[in-house]
Amino acid sequence: MVTVPASELQKNFGEWHDRSYEGPVEITRYGRTTAFLVSAPLFEAMWSSYRRAISASALSVGDIDLILRSEVETDRPYNLDDIPDEDTTSRSPSTSDR
Repeated sequence: MVTVPASELQKNFGEWHDRSYEGPVEITRYGRTTAFLVSAPLFEAMWSSYRRAISASALSVGDIDLILRSEVETDRPYNLDDIPDEDTTSRSPSTSDR
């Protein structure tokens, strides 16, 4: 990925606009990434694959039924008991936690 300071992008916007069709352009300000310039086709592809979360109460009865009937297709054994319910790592409180 190409990186450009915001000041350079401002001076030569046309060049960087054209380069965004080759791939995303990372824009920095004071050495830190602040934005990306991407082509319209890439943005539209990314946006169309973006998944939004919805609350369970917004699901239809059909959606809930599909979820309840769903199965994990794998040839490997799995056990949901292996997944911890909460963060079980022990840590001592730091001074910032007090």
